[in-house]
Amino acid sequence: MEESFRIKGEKYFMNKKVYIIILNYNGWQDTIECLESVLKSDYNNYQIVVVDNYSPNNSMDYLKKWAKGELCLWLPDSNPVKRLSFPLEKKPLEYVFYTKEEALKGGIKEKEEKYKNPLIFIQAGENRGFAAGNNIGIKYALVKDDFEYIWLLNNDTVIKKDTLSKLINYADINHIGICGSVLKYYDNPNEIQAYGGKINRFFGTTSHNKNINELKKGLDYIVGASFMINKKVINKIGLMDENYFLYMEETDYCFNAKNNGFKLGVAIDSIVYHKEGASTGSTYKYNDNKSEFVDLLSIKNRIKFHKKYLGEGMGLYIGLFFTILNRIRRKQYKRVLKILNLIKEEYKK
Repeated sequence: MEESFRIKGEKYFMNKKVYIIILNYNGWQDTIECLESVLKSDYNNYQIVVVDNYSPNNSMDYLKKWAKGELCLWLPDSNPVKRLSFPLEKKPLEYVFYTKEEALKGGIKEKEEKYKNPLIFIQAGENRGFAAGNNIGIKYALVKDDFEYIWLLNNDTVIKKDTLSKLINYADINHIGICGSVLKYYDNPNEIQAYGGKINRFFGTTSHNKNINELKKGLDYIVGASFMINKKVINKIGLMDENYFLYMEETDYCFNAKNNGFKLGVAIDSIVYHKEGASTGSTYKYNDNKSEFVDLLSIKNRIKFHKKYLGEGMGLYIGLFFTILNRIRRKQYKRVLKILNLIKEEYKK
């Protein structure tokens, strides 16, 4: 019989363990704030796994110091979501540190048995991108094989006490393969960032659903800031495609899952506040400020995704033509040349 409890008349399946995988790259301050909010969750059957993608700013050292109580989070009183991370958790917190090689073997049993549900810190040892970093955490969980869900949670987010409970409850009742939360802007918590999103199948462009009505019209992908995967999906389609490095990997995974008969869903009562692009210099809201690295990478991955799932039709190149016109409008002439070279290289593949 399933162990469950009720909050405000809703049923939560407490026996269904979830691994919360948080990927860090140079963002230890954001990660600490995220962890402080996650540790206040009213859903208690979870395992936190933090994977550091070989941050050059020694993020892992700072995360260990935080867990030991040697440094703490500070936020101004004017912060609109400060209440989600405060009061701070009592320190020290128990943790186990693994190298990538140790983690891929499922960790070390003797280390973990010393503690009750310790934080798991994993050093990737190299930065091979978003998908590869998250896959390390997923592989660690798969060796353990004691879970029902994997929750990929961006480090530049904070959550409410009931965010995870609402997410699992919705996914479980509705048999959702990949489930997302409603994303709101961290700096403006009353404004919606996304209810998932849609793909324009002609141009291959993505657009976030900004309200429930747009969500009802279609859901092609779950935004990666809060991305919960049922283990059945992983067992059927495998891990995330590491060839993307950054951007479109979650959209690829959603298309793959849908093509294999799994449902996508957004739990509208599960709220996540997202700083949005803090570690990459990109934002969906202020697209003109996108860094050159992110811009070129997103275009490259858009081409890869389009060719993989939508075919190499004229729509792809018409869309890229307008992309180039936009960069000309912004007077980003050097970037235009790089985009043209990129398109030429991808066309040959």
